[in-house]
Amino acid sequence: MFSTHVCRPVHARSILHFGPGEQVVNPCPGDFILTHGASWTSRMIRFGQMLRYWGPDKIFTRWNHAAIFINEEGDIIEALGGGVQRRNISVYKQTEYHVVHLENVVDINRAHEVEFAQACLDDHYGWLTIVSIALSLLTGSKLGFGVDGQEICSALVARCLERTGEIFPTDPWHIMPADLAKYFNVQPVDPDATVGTVPDAGLNVQAHST
Repeated sequence: MFSTHVCRPVHARSILHFGPGEQVVNPCPGDFILTHGASWTSRMIRFGQMLRYWGPDKIFTRWNHAAIFINEEGDIIEALGGGVQRRNISVYKQTEYHVVHLENVVDINRAHEVEFAQACLDDHYGWLTIVSIALSLLTGSKLGFGVDGQEICSALVARCLERTGEIFPTDPWHIMPADLAKYFNVQPVDPDATVGTVPDAGLNVQAHST
């Protein structure tokens, strides 16, 4: 669970919003997106996030998926139900997303983010982590469990961001998309805006965990 004291990002950040039909140009490697999924796991994550964030903080539950940029051409690495994979941000062109650009991050740290993300292409999806998070949210327990070599989308991004010096108020492998949104204060431009068309998980995959 996140602690109750206020935790702020180490790095300044700027946030860009892209609605359906729009697309980021020349993103910085190591920056990340918050967006939407359509699978049953995405719906479960969204439900779980609402157990943690309500009232004014409910706005952060709009997102249930995260991915990290690995080059300026817009290639991303993300963890979905089928495993960790690489594809291009263009698959999300018809879907709303926010890009979180971290400022004053040195190139070597961005390179470390990318190297770590690429190493995670050997990992599978963290089903046990999802179960662990669900039990924690439902019971309030701080007990967590998972399997080495498995990732969920937001944990993969958080573990990459640690390479820039970010220090999260909870173990990164347990972080949900709404936690990233809360930590970096990524608020929706319009909470009622259309999500758009969420791409199929297998669309235009360039590389995939085996």
